[in-house]
Amino acid sequence: MSTPRILIVDDEADLRELLEITLIRMGLDVDSADTLTAARGYLQQQKYALVLTDMRLPDGQGIDLVCEIAAMEKSPPVAVITAFGSADNAVAALKAGAFDYLSKPVGLEQLRTMVRTALRISEKAPAMAGNARARTSIPLRLMGESEVMQALRAQIAKLARSMAPVAISGESGSGKELAARDIHAQSARSDKPFIAVNCGAIPEALMEAEFFGYRKGAFTGASEDRDGFFQAAHGGTLLLDEVADLPLAMQVKLLRAIQERRVRKVGATTEEPVDVRIISATHQNLHACVQKGSFRQDLYYRLNVIELSLPPLRERLADIGLLSEAILARLSPGTPASLAPDALAALRSYRFPGNVRELENILERALAFANNGKIEQEDLLLKVSETSVLQDVLSATPLPAQNTVARQEAAAITSGLSDGAPKDQGAEMALPGSLPDHLDQIERDVIRRALARTHFNRTQAAELLGISFRQLRYRMQRLNIHEPE
Repeated sequence: MSTPRILIVDDEADLRELLEITLIRMGLDVDSADTLTAARGYLQQQKYALVLTDMRLPDGQGIDLVCEIAAMEKSPPVAVITAFGSADNAVAALKAGAFDYLSKPVGLEQLRTMVRTALRISEKAPAMAGNARARTSIPLRLMGESEVMQALRAQIAKLARSMAPVAISGESGSGKELAARDIHAQSARSDKPFIAVNCGAIPEALMEAEFFGYRKGAFTGASEDRDGFFQAAHGGTLLLDEVADLPLAMQVKLLRAIQERRVRKVGATTEEPVDVRIISATHQNLHACVQKGSFRQDLYYRLNVIELSLPPLRERLADIGLLSEAILARLSPGTPASLAPDALAALRSYRFPGNVRELENILERALAFANNGKIEQEDLLLKVSETSVLQDVLSATPLPAQNTVARQEAAAITSGLSDGAPKDQGAEMALPGSLPDHLDQIERDVIRRALARTHFNRTQAAELLGISFRQLRYRMQRLNIHEPE
């Protein structure tokens, strides 16, 4: 097996020499170029396991070289060297296709770690590119054969080759953590840990210790040294789930850890390096959180280098059959269960506000009612439409006096729909200009009433309305209902 060869592109002779010595001591072959022109000549003659380029060169920009290499049929990983504090350049390079970046002055330990990761990518690339069975042998978690899912999996395969931070967005229950696990499984870090952290479930007072670890005696109860999430994910991937729930004070510390790639344990006086790829996920609109002031803009740009958006289940209803089959196989491994044709048709006509997680709940509940594992339509206990939910809410939660007309209109509309044929209500009331907007306004009024009654306790409001907390949170997001300042 030939020795991996690295190409260094930098016009600073001293830095080139330092990088050459470090890489040669790692047992690697090295070529050096001081201009873009010289680098292009080397690339035409040799195959490289890694290209390391400065951002500013005498005859052009390093990012141009990044784009050229990314467009090659068999492109090696490219890492860029940026000036200290040039975060914008690093982000731009990652978006252009760079594998990773180093900040000046270059830390040799960070360089060695980055090179080892790049070499793992180069070793895996030929096998994955030339062997279809190797590509399909990876057990992916996101299922579906619809066009949108095939495009999503292709995007995930590209993201797996980079070290760039990925921000996954999507509705609750759409599979954000599964997407993150698929990125990790196809990356060069697949043999290293994958650590998923629910940022909204950690008490604020414990966040720093949980993320960065602590030393013995740092606080009451710290009886021994303990690693944090960053140390546990060293060499692998760290998923920050529901990252929008992080308090501002923790966002500052997280930003520094991501930028410097070093963390300091609570009670320690020195920092330690960490090699972690960051993936973040949230059901909230991070850009809106930045505008609202609840999320730092600089952290947003660090996390949102590449955005991966997951489609809701209602936009890929063709996958319902495949998903249901897999879920039922897991729920009843001993006695195989199946869906009757009318049950499958009912599922495909349902909106699924809770996405795949709601589909799992529906099927698990249906199994309890099914005879001999055969799930019929009536076993699903699906609400005919969102209007049936509104009718239940309206009867259970009286609206204020000023909304009496709206309540009467909603009752008339829902009764007409539930009979299977709309009734002519023209003689009693005027029809709304837009039925979806009209129903949304009624639902908005009901939810606000329930929230006001419970002093904005969403858990109690959900119980009052007869829906789950996740359903209430989804509806509040869709209807743009926010807690009063």
